[in-house]
Amino acid sequence: MEIIQLKNINKIYGKGESELIALKNIDLTIKKGEFLAIMGSSGSGKSTLLNIIGCMDIPTSGEYYLDNAVIKNLSNNELSKIRNSTISFIFQHFALIKDYTVYDNIELPLIHRKISNKEKKDLILKYSNKLGIYDKLYKKPTELSGGQQQRVAICRALVSESQIILADEPTGALDSNTGKSILDLLKEINKEGKTIIIVTHDLKVASYCDRTIVINDGKISNTVIR
Repeated sequence: MEIIQLKNINKIYGKGESELIALKNIDLTIKKGEFLAIMGSSGSGKSTLLNIIGCMDIPTSGEYYLDNAVIKNLSNNELSKIRNSTISFIFQHFALIKDYTVYDNIELPLIHRKISNKEKKDLILKYSNKLGIYDKLYKKPTELSGGQQQRVAICRALVSESQIILADEPTGALDSNTGKSILDLLKEINKEGKTIIIVTHDLKVASYCDRTIVINDGKISNTVIR
């Protein structure tokens, strides 16, 4: 079943001589539970596409359907709810708050949820244990290795129990061995039913995915299915 449908998506920044066409006529369907890689060189449009999928940016034209909802018809409040409960982000440089403990960083997406403190704690303990960082909950991010910090970032994405996880170069700041362990972890999470979309320029990272689309100059130029 399709969870994401993009129809003739275009994204243009600026006007006149400063106009920049970031995406051109993108048609893309993503199935629920799929593990998808979006590949492309710097400036190809892959991060713009990820931001549109994540409702962080809006297309200049075209239609975006998320679980059959027409995104352009939704209010800012409804889009905020999607970013808080339906879609979670994992960033290359972790995006952790250095002055917060690991526990506090993981709790961030739950702060505005209408659930009890006990429910929040139970979610944090559940996923921190799953990710092997249970014993790091009261440390600061600066006390952790890069791989541990990325696990914290993944844990923060998982506590939302979102259907869709978007990862922007999630291994880009890690050494090869640590990167492999993170990809193995994402593969395991995908097998549990989560839809995962990874932006990468690395063929080794893309090889973990079920399907890879390649973007050049804002257009989908190739698709590889494994």
